Amino acid sequence: MTGAITTLERCWYLSPQWGQQIPPFEARLLERVYLPISKTFGYCCGVEWKDDRWIYAIACNYQVVHATKHQIIGTGNLEITTLEKPAFVPGNRVMLPSLDQGTKQRLILGLQLFNESWFYFVESMSPKLDKTISLENRLIVLPQKDLVRVNV
Repeated sequence: MTGAITTLERCWYLSPQWGQQIPPFEARLLERVYLPISKTFGYCCGVEWKDDRWIYAIACNYQVVHATKHQIIGTGNLEITTLEKPAFVPGNRVMLPSLDQGTKQRLILGLQLFNESWFYFVESMSPKLDKTISLENRLIVLPQKDLVRVNV
């Protein structure tokens, strides 16, 4: 029975919630975007899969605002920066070497820029049969150094 549970968990963590193809992004990372509701500009500093859609983190006026694709307008212009590109993107498989038990492979479900470093969203636990634990409560945010790329 333990083998069947491990197989089920492994399949869960490696099955993208968005299906076979990753839905396109409305804005690229570090792209300047316009927020019509607040009539301000900001730049996309992250994206996360949540509630069956991409949620964008927009750095604007010294705060981070979260918005859907319908709440932003991409300009096509990238912010000038000396930051390195993220090592992983949503959909990449990674290993979590720090886990002691269970399957260690996970999918990247999002990333965000914090203090000029990229951090990645991965699922920490499979959903329980009850629906009280939402995806956002199952996600953990990890730095690049805690993840190892899995070549498929």
